[in-house]
Amino acid sequence: MEIKTIAILGCGWFGLPMAAELIKNGYKVKGSTTTEAKLTILEKAGIMPFLIDFEHNSLSKNSEFFKCDVLLIAIPPKVKQTEGLSYAEKIKQVAEIALANDVKQVILISSTGIYADNNFIVDETVAPIPNTVSGEMLYEAETVLNSNSSFTRTIIRFAGLIGPGRNLAKHFAGKADIANGLAPINLIHLTDCIGLTSEIIEKGKFGNVYHGVSPSHPTRNDFYTQACIASGLEKPQFLNEKIAWKQIESKNVPEVLAYEYVYADWNKYFKELAD
Repeated sequence: MEIKTIAILGCGWFGLPMAAELIKNGYKVKGSTTTEAKLTILEKAGIMPFLIDFEHNSLSKNSEFFKCDVLLIAIPPKVKQTEGLSYAEKIKQVAEIALANDVKQVILISSTGIYADNNFIVDETVAPIPNTVSGEMLYEAETVLNSNSSFTRTIIRFAGLIGPGRNLAKHFAGKADIANGLAPINLIHLTDCIGLTSEIIEKGKFGNVYHGVSPSHPTRNDFYTQACIASGLEKPQFLNEKIAWKQIESKNVPEVLAYEYVYADWNKYFKELAD
């Protein structure tokens, strides 16, 4: 199947630069936002803009958005949301409209937070047993897509997100007695989020679950201390302990996709922070 048009539901921190990369690679891209003021930003980026939310029957009113070869769902769950549709219900609505518009490929951006910190190394072959509200939301959403056989579903579980506007070192700078200093980190840079997703689309490697996570897993103490130093921030003080941890790995990224991470070595990231 030749892919010409890609619709990105949610042009935020990941979705907007993802759209820019796809346009650069020759795809026609439709993008959604829930903010009217952002429509101009999308249009200036070369994206066909759509104002879509889950109120006022907005999804069905925008059926033109869903006329695409690939639908990329990049809307995160809102853990503190107390009213309105649940995350799984939103994904169910999207799946139904995708089906009605004969979409063949649906990609869901999920998270490795779907796994509990069960003191283990985990890859895509391990079934998630979430123990947080956000993890349960993601698991329900993945289950919704998995129950629909009318299109091919692909799930990308990103680890902790870092990159432009997301320097996690700021959360630890100058603090003392921070728990779990010896636990491994599970992170992915925005560049690799975009690169990995692009590779799936370019190679047509749909229908799998992928863990998007850098293969480098230094300890929380080592990573955030170096990140703070590189950022010119006060060094944090971690406790010398390893409790409630997980190390996210991937079989499918190297074996199915053969993707090579730009940030496989975090020294590159530290150097960029220092520049």
